[in-house]
Parts: sequence; C-alpha cells; structure tokens
Amino acid sequence: MWALILALGLGAAGSDELASRMEVLQSQFEGLQTIEVTPERRAEKDGKLADLRERLNATVASSGDVNELYLAMETVRGWLWENAAARPERVPGDFEETPERWVVETPTLTLAVTREDLRMTVTTPDTTWRFSPCDDGDIVHGGNAFSLLSARARQAEPFHTGYSAGMRLHFSNFPKAPDLGLYLTAYLSGTELVFDLVADETGQELESINWPKAVELPSSEDTLTVCPVMQGALIPGNWPQEIHYANLANSREFYMPWWGHIVDGHGIMAIMETSDDAGGACDHPAGGPTRMAPRWYASLGQLRYIRTIRYVFQPDTTYVSFAKRHRRHVRETNRFVSLREKCLRTPVLRTVVGTPVIHMGSLYHYVLEASMHNTEMREANHQFTSFDDLAGNLRSLKSAGLEHAYVHLDGWGFYGYDSAHPDPLPVGYEQGGWDGLRRFAKTCEDLDYFFAVHDQYRDLYFNAVSFDDRLTVTDLKGERFEVSQWCGGKQTFLSPRYAREYVRRNYDLFAEHGIPVQGSYLDVFAVWPLDESAQPGCPVTRTDCARYRRECFDLLRSRGLVVSSEEPTDYIVGAIDMVHHAPFGLHPHVWAGEEALGIPVPLFSLVYHDSLIVPWDLRQSGAWGVPKGMAAHLHCLLHAGSPYAAPPYGASAAEPFPLELVREAADLAKHCAFLEMTNHEFLSPERTKQRTTFSDGTRVTVDFANGEYDIQLGK
Repeated sequence: MWALILALGLGAAGSDELASRMEVLQSQFEGLQTIEVTPERRAEKDGKLADLRERLNATVASSGDVNELYLAMETVRGWLWENAAARPERVPGDFEETPERWVVETPTLTLAVTREDLRMTVTTPDTTWRFSPCDDGDIVHGGNAFSLLSARARQAEPFHTGYSAGMRLHFSNFPKAPDLGLYLTAYLSGTELVFDLVADETGQELESINWPKAVELPSSEDTLTVCPVMQGALIPGNWPQEIHYANLANSREFYMPWWGHIVDGHGIMAIMETSDDAGGACDHPAGGPTRMAPRWYASLGQLRYIRTIRYVFQPDTTYVSFAKRHRRHVRETNRFVSLREKCLRTPVLRTVVGTPVIHMGSLYHYVLEASMHNTEMREANHQFTSFDDLAGNLRSLKSAGLEHAYVHLDGWGFYGYDSAHPDPLPVGYEQGGWDGLRRFAKTCEDLDYFFAVHDQYRDLYFNAVSFDDRLTVTDLKGERFEVSQWCGGKQTFLSPRYAREYVRRNYDLFAEHGIPVQGSYLDVFAVWPLDESAQPGCPVTRTDCARYRRECFDLLRSRGLVVSSEEPTDYIVGAIDMVHHAPFGLHPHVWAGEEALGIPVPLFSLVYHDSLIVPWDLRQSGAWGVPKGMAAHLHCLLHAGSPYAAPPYGASAAEPFPLELVREAADLAKHCAFLEMTNHEFLSPERTKQRTTFSDGTRVTVDFANGEYDIQLGK
C-alpha cells in the first residue's frame, strides 16, 4: 500500500528513490521478526511489531519520514536484543575473597588459593587436586632464593574474560628483590586452567621462577606420572627406582614440554605453552611419591615475556589421551607438519621413507687434549677408512641384497670427525680428498643409495681456523662453557647467530667442488637445549636461538636437501625430516645405563609418528637407548620405524643385520610412515606383550618375553 501511495503522490524519480529505501526497511523488518524473546515478553514483542508494521504501511512523503521510520525500527530492535531468549554471555564464574583464601568458581572447576601458604586446590566434578604450598625456592634472583610469601604487598582481584573466569594476583616489595613484582593470572575455562606469569623487573638478576608448585600425589601403584623423558616413561607412585632430573624443555629430559598424572583414572596434564625458556623437575624417591613441577628460566636475566602453563583435567584418562591432547595443541598452534607435507616441500624425501639407514665413518682423530684420548694404545687415536674402501663396503651390501639405503657419512672433514667445526673443509687428504668424496657420492648414486653427511654448528673448536672469542656463547658474567672431550679437543659453543652463514659457506663449497650432497645431519640442534648468549654486541635469547637453528635447516631444505638431527624435541620437529634415534631414557641417568627409567611408553610416537622419520636399531640386545631385556628390533617394529641396516655406532657396515629382518622392518615403516599412531597398550600383566595401532587399522603386537611378533596390516 505504501508503495502505491508514493507512486500517486510524488514524481517518478523521487518515488523510485523512496520506494527503494522502503524496501530496505521492509527487509529489515522481516529480520526483526526472527529475533526470539523470552516467553513472558512474546505478547509485548507482537505488539511492538504490529505498531511498527502499521507505520511501515502508512504514507511516506519524504526522506525524513524514512529516517524516522528507521529510528523507530532501531528502538524496537534494541528492545528485542535486550529481551532476546539467547544473548551473548560471558563464561559464568564468581570470585570470592575471604580472610583465609581467594576462590574462583565456575560450573566445572573451582580454584582456591590459601592466603597463608598459597597452596592451590582445584576441584572438578570428579575429583580434587592439591598442589604443594609455596616454599623458599619459589624465586631465584640475584643469587638468593626466596618465597612468594615474602612479598610485603599482595593483592588479588577478579579477572574475567569472555571465555574464562579467573583472578589476578600481584606480589611485590620482596625484601631480597625490592624492584621485582609478579603478576600471576588464572583463567578457568571448561575443564582447563591456564596460568600466565608476568614480571615487573629492572636489571638482569632473575634466574628462575618455580611456580606453580607440584601436584601432591599418593605413593600408590595405581598412581601414574606420565613423563615425556626421551620417547616416554610412566612412573608409578610406589616405583622402587630413585628418579631425579631437571632441565630446560626441548632436551632429553623433555622431548615435549608437558607431563601428566593419573590417580584412580582421573588425569591432570600440564602443558608449558611458552616452552623456549621453560623446563621442569622430576623428583621421585625410591617408593615415591612423585613430584613434578615447572621451572621458568630467565631469559638473559629477566622473565621478559608472558609465561603460560595450561592444566587440563580429564576423567577416565590414559597416557595415550595425554599424548593426543598434546598432538591437538601442536596442531592448533600450527607447529605440526606431517610427513606428507614435508614430502611436498622436499620431494626427494619420499625416496627416504621406509629406507634402511647405514652409518659410516672415515677419519676419527683424537687429539692429545681430548679426554677420550687413549693413553694406553696411542695408535688407536687415529683411525680411518678411505672413501674408496667405504664405497667398496656399500657395493658389498648391494651385492648381498640391500637394494636401497640412506647413507650417513661421518669423518669427512680436514681433521676428521668432531674437529675444527664450524670450519671442517676442505675434505681430509687421508680420506681421499675432494676427488675421493666425489667418487663416494657417485658410488651412492650408482647403487641407488641416498648420500648424506654428518655436520656440526654448535660446537666451536679452538682448532677451528676462524675461532674468535666474540663468536662464542657467554653468560651474563661474560664467562663461557669449555670442555675437551671429543676428537678435536678443547671447544666451546658457537653463538647461534653465526651458524646459518657457516652452513651457507660450507655447502657452497660442496657445490663448487661437485659434491652432490642429498642430505645433511646437523648434530645436536634438535636435542640440546636452546642456548642464550650475553656476548657484547651480539645478545641472543633462547627464542632467537630456536629461530636461528630452524633457519639452518630451512637454508639446506631450500637447496633440496633432506635435513635431520640427533634426537627429536618439540620445537624443531616441524623443521626437520628425520632424526637418527628417539629411544628411551635409561636408569640411573637418562643418557646412560641399562635399566629402563620407569615403564617405557611411546609418548613421542603417539604425537609425532606421522611427522618424522625415526630409525631404530635392530639388535637383539645392547642397543643404545633400549632398556635391558628388550630387543631393539621389536621396538623398531612396534614403532613402525625405519631400520638401521647395520649397527650405527662404529661397527662395520659390511656386517649387516639379517637382510630379511631389515626388509620386513623397512616394508612396515613404508606402509605406516604417513599414518598416525593411534594407540599403544599393554597386553600382559608383566607389560612384556604390547601392541600399537595405526590410523588405517594396522596393528603390531610384540612380546619382549619370547621375541615373538605379529603384524596385521590395515587397509
């Protein structure tokens, strides 16, 4: 009707414009009708819409009339939004402050902090978790250790976001650090609790903050602590071993920056989301109980940035569900890169998938200053096999039936293995020089073997031609670490700032001399904790170090090389294609010994199996990183890992493992390389019979008691 009135009363041009505007209002009016209100407001809604409809149907004579109609509609829209049946809401939660404690409560979690000792208690619908109280080791600053409780000023206030309910605590005016202040913010969202730590700080005296404290656990067999120490381990609450370790994340103690506890089937998992300067400590006296807690290490003497830890509460949990929660975390943070994606960015990598690995070495020369120098048999300190003889060994392996292999070559440098880095070139004379290395590479090509070199850009040897104090990693006191253990003797550490350009220079030299290197192993980058340096003129944080190390791998990958390193840690997995082992921690040290540390479980493989190539030894016993009484070749099958074709540490490649076993393991690795490991389970009370399952249904069952195994391939 309103359109007809317009057409009769106005000129054609004016009526067309007003009619068009009224059509917009009519469309908006139809949208208003869709807004649902609470039941008690429905009659009022109908009345308001009826009045508005009547105004829309009345005569509209001018642009001003249209504007007034819109404002009337806006008033109705505002009322409808205000009384809508469903409106935007903040996560429900309440903050309470009493003389005894501070409390945040949501429908799913309650966090209480006791004011007297800062003990935390978290209550879920299923259970209650208690944390230890604060102590004199909460903060280490300027050589002094002291408690959060020593703060003369403490303040608490609610802090609610749209997605969480929480509180913020502020501690300041510490007698031993009067210029230091700490903000501790808690966020409760769903079944997860997140803490942020931020510091007000001056100077560079902070060493670490050790908070939150450990969860208090019973010393019972049914209590498990889940530790990503190397491949992974479980520590029952009453475990008879004495286990103590502490380190930064991205180390052998923490391949991944998380851990968890399971009590009566209920789980609490801690994920250190800011892991570059994070770490933790595990303390388990013989018979228990176990205590694990985070450590926030300073970055060049300061906290510098927000440190974040997430606690995930899971009913009916297992160590597998913990691993899968971390897999979700690295996918959500864009740190997970699948092996399929890696094959797209480096196509030659596909030829390495499921390929047996051969370690070979040419020259090993232990200088007099090296602690590993043999003083009883001096001649044993200089051992070499020429490139041509090594090539002959490869031809023998080919003749024996090893069709394909990934060849990793040590000891090609001027002084041999682990010496003169980062200046190992030119290639050593005794080994065969540039010509000999070209012949060796050509042999690999002729045999359809992949050729890769061992390399090193962390150790800075004093016999390196470019050694300069200003290239070294130094601490805030201007001191540097020095050791004289490996072949080349006295060494310190190269500032990661300079590593990439050394890589560029050396691989340019390989190219200039016609050495077709296909792969490069940058030693220790993936397993040694991140370095920081206070070197004047070149300060480097651990976050900088992570970036510089990844850039070394990126440079090599840009040239088409497959890149690898020693062992896998969380921050670098996305940047590399392969590691040379990812075994288990052993007791009494994570790096040496015979007995397993705790109960070995494949936590790392449950997260990253389909992201990284991990070879395994095939020996029946005695392999490095494989617990006593557990055959290495069964672990190779259980993990569907690529096999070594021969023992990788100094043994002759002319003495391979049984080729039928190598082929079987290689075939399984090729089948499963792109598949997620979805489950691991113990099938016997003694835990000797175990099974892994992969995403296509493949199941591998092994029995470490009798050496038997069964492989059922999925579709």
